[in-house]
Amino acid sequence: MSHADENISKRDRLIQVAMDLFAFQGYGNTGLAQIAREAEMLPGSLYHFFPTKEDLLAATLQTRLRLLQSEVLDPIWDRIDDPIERIFGLLDGYRRMLAMTEFGHGCPIGNLAIELSETHPKIRPLLAANFDNWIRAVAQCFREAADRLPPDADPEQLARFVLITMEGAVMLARTYRNFAAYDDAVTTLRDYVERLIRSGTGDDPPRGRGAASRASESG
Repeated sequence: MSHADENISKRDRLIQVAMDLFAFQGYGNTGLAQIAREAEMLPGSLYHFFPTKEDLLAATLQTRLRLLQSEVLDPIWDRIDDPIERIFGLLDGYRRMLAMTEFGHGCPIGNLAIELSETHPKIRPLLAANFDNWIRAVAQCFREAADRLPPDADPEQLARFVLITMEGAVMLARTYRNFAAYDDAVTTLRDYVERLIRSGTGDDPPRGRGAASRASESG
């Protein structure tokens, strides 16, 4: 491995560790010394790549922007063809993450937005860019299903509604430490989307098995 490759590897390792710690502990509760220790690197190496903690935070958010498609969406898109069901598969993914981590890991962007949007104004555009990236992906699903929706259905507006539903559902699930509110939110969202489809096509859509019910059956 060349010196340049080794530096890239070290930098990427720091970013990955920081991403995980920020997601589980929050930004304020995570120290640079802990990040260096978890990455098995000396603090001096961390400061070489990221002179400030905010520089490292920005790098994690830029990485999340880049990895949304390959790390979050592609595993779902590859196994689900229907664009509407892809949306509910995405919501199912967040539910599964909450279950796997015993409600310790929600939406990392949502967590950071609540914690930092007022105190770190330079970071706010990167938080917004991550939300926009997510919205674009979901809006594309609605566009691909446009022949089933009313002509005046706005894909971006619907995608923002899905994002708001997910963020609120995650927050309540983490607060109550159960999935009652999450599952109610997804069920209500599905009912709304299916009403749109009935309005758009004049037919009853095949009754989809929502993300909540699938996840409940799988544990």
